[in-house]
Amino acid sequence: MEQISFEEFKKLDIRVGKILSADNMIGSEKLLKLYVDVGSEKRQIIAGIAKVYDPDELIGKSFVVLVNLEPRKLMGFESQGMILCADTDEGPVCLVPIKEVPPGIKIL
Repeated sequence: MEQISFEEFKKLDIRVGKILSADNMIGSEKLLKLYVDVGSEKRQIIAGIAKVYDPDELIGKSFVVLVNLEPRKLMGFESQGMILCADTDEGPVCLVPIKEVPPGIKIL
């Protein structure tokens, strides 16, 4: 994989986001529609984690979120960020802080 400079890395706005609501997407087995508090605002994020995460179990949980990803439409809904996950053979594993921190805290 190509290396990037520290200056390029600093362009990424990665923060802790808290899930406020989570719903299955009708017509998709893998997508969830999440409403996420990223500190300065609330964002809708469409995430391909439905096969391994129950929506009700996500509410109130904190995850690592890429905030300044260009918005993208998925199944007619705009996704305004990305929940960061490890890509395992069993499916995505969402990255989480090991201590409680408020939404919006920047990941360095």
